[in-house]
Amino acid sequence: MSASEAQVPSMPMNDAMTRHAEPAAAMRASPPRWQDPLFEHTTRFFAVLVLALLACIILALSWAAAPALQKFGLAFFVTDVWNPVTLQFGALAPIYGTLVTSAIALVIGVPVSFGIALFLTEMCPAVLKRPLGTAVELLAAIPSVIYGMWGLFVFAPFFADHVQPLLTDTLGRVWLVGALFQGAPTGIGMLAAGVILSVMVIPFIASVMRDVFEVVPPVLKESAYGLGCTTWEVVRNIVLPYTRVGVIGGVMLGLGRALGETMAVTFVIGNAYRIRASLYEPGNSIASALANEFNEASDPVHRASLIALGLVLFVLTLVVLAASRWLIARLARGEGTKT
Repeated sequence: MSASEAQVPSMPMNDAMTRHAEPAAAMRASPPRWQDPLFEHTTRFFAVLVLALLACIILALSWAAAPALQKFGLAFFVTDVWNPVTLQFGALAPIYGTLVTSAIALVIGVPVSFGIALFLTEMCPAVLKRPLGTAVELLAAIPSVIYGMWGLFVFAPFFADHVQPLLTDTLGRVWLVGALFQGAPTGIGMLAAGVILSVMVIPFIASVMRDVFEVVPPVLKESAYGLGCTTWEVVRNIVLPYTRVGVIGGVMLGLGRALGETMAVTFVIGNAYRIRASLYEPGNSIASALANEFNEASDPVHRASLIALGLVLFVLTLVVLAASRWLIARLARGEGTKT
């Protein structure tokens, strides 16, 4: 038998093996069809679960706060009387304290955070960038009760002896804003709580700003420097327009942190249900009121009033989040309209 005749019977066998191998390879290459629907339904379940938890929290707080809201009505939100003895409660003083201390924290914390992020990304020597960045991030890991103890035993005496008298002699004499810096320099009060909050929000805002500043393409900054721009001109005309959405997100993250802070504020705010023009006067916040009184609230109306305060804080947080999303969306829509 010749060599060509010996090879003829093997050809049909090779064809049959090839035909059987092709479907097997196709089955291995294409994943089972049930995996995609399973993954889709699983992720949808997690998304719906978040919304369901949010709705459950709102319903639970509303249900528990109903006795206070039914008894006091809208007056609960516009009166500053808080008397557990006579069972008269109003949320205006804690709301005022929460908003004022958070505003002070942002007024101090945002410029400082911007300076830290700008220095770390644009001007810091390479040998110091990592240690300084790590030090800023470590500030966020300090427990809030430690901030409170430090504020009460270290910061408050120094603030009363050196800072408050200086503010009274300078800003206290300025028209319109002078009333904010008048009073006895005790070291505790609304201003002290706002300063402590600013120290707590700085690492959050600075870390976000630093991260978003670092994503700016180097070619944009190098082109601006090549045209003769200074560092501030590059930051103002290149870095900030490119990263303003992330910067706003960082500021809103710090605001959310300031609104809900409890222990640090409780130590230094003074815990007094009053509204005064002076920032030196003691006040209260929603979070500190809950921390101080919830365990001792035996009367149902008192307990419901505290839960109503928690509902107000929850709504404030949602409003801040919604406002930030609206602002970011508005900035995004305006990106393509500028020339």
